[in-house]
Amino acid sequence: MPENQGLFDVDAKTLSRFVMANTNDRDLVLLLNSIGTSCKLIASAVQRAGVAKLYGLAGEVNSTGDDQKKLDVMSNDMMINALVNCGVCCVLVSEENEEPIIVPSGKAGKFCVAFDPLDGSSNIDCNVSVGTIFSVFERKPGSDGNVSDLLRSGADCICAGYVTYSSAVEMVFTFRGGDVHGFCLDSTIGEYVQTREKMRFPSDGGKRIYSANEGNARNWDEPIKEAVESFKAGEKPYTARYVGSMVADIHRTILYGGIYLYPADAKNTKGKLRLLYEGIPMAMIIEQAGGIASTGMFDGKIQRVMDLVPDHIHAKCPIIMGGKRDVQVVYDKYKAAGINAPTL
Repeated sequence: MPENQGLFDVDAKTLSRFVMANTNDRDLVLLLNSIGTSCKLIASAVQRAGVAKLYGLAGEVNSTGDDQKKLDVMSNDMMINALVNCGVCCVLVSEENEEPIIVPSGKAGKFCVAFDPLDGSSNIDCNVSVGTIFSVFERKPGSDGNVSDLLRSGADCICAGYVTYSSAVEMVFTFRGGDVHGFCLDSTIGEYVQTREKMRFPSDGGKRIYSANEGNARNWDEPIKEAVESFKAGEKPYTARYVGSMVADIHRTILYGGIYLYPADAKNTKGKLRLLYEGIPMAMIIEQAGGIASTGMFDGKIQRVMDLVPDHIHAKCPIIMGGKRDVQVVYDKYKAAGINAPTL
């Protein structure tokens, strides 16, 4: 072996290589490469936000009424341009666009992609971790590519993932029925290289961490209030960790254990997070990493997020996601209130 060869991986498991080896689908390789490329561009913009004067508002609001930051608009354009021109997409849905984006027929392919281009962007001006979330569906047989191809439950989602922009740029994704894998961007070669194989929740539940915006606590239902209080009680109370960027909070929850809650409440009866590009992709990743992705009480019963069918592209849902140990605490509080809840 040459003297310096040990310092370099001469057989790196890159993103393209992994997707091809696991799916043998060249269109899916093109899609994940396009998402990866747009996320490289977003990562560069995020890292240069200060010197490039990209902080602050863009003067618009997005599809769900949130103020758009300059980086929201730029990240959205980067995602749309990459996906429209990759040749394998037919319909795109973005948090930043009120209407779906139909890809021109000359560039259209079989995939429908929903995405949040810059999750947690309200934190961008104070340099807190942000991310990108995406879900992928295949066009229905006989369809020419329209919004109905995306208005389906998570059972039809073929790929889900997120990218976090922090001390590393890391893409985590899974294919339907598969394991969850992590790839870090190696800036020296400009490629995503596999760094985490078969990501799983800690078997014992992991660290005792709860993550919730307790500023909304007064509007929660009683079982959620009681569950959070029980996390804080006892000889070894849970630690509170809430970043406010879903990507960062979910990534930590998978790696360390614990529970993430953004339940429905008296103010937001349908929940706050968007189903197509936040709820479904994160639920698919959580479940395939061995966790539980529940709605808590929603529309009169406790449901799996993956079972929900969006009635429009920006439909919302509540979220209770975490390991079995901690989600069971929430379920037990619902049972005590006379509500039917699973035993995990």
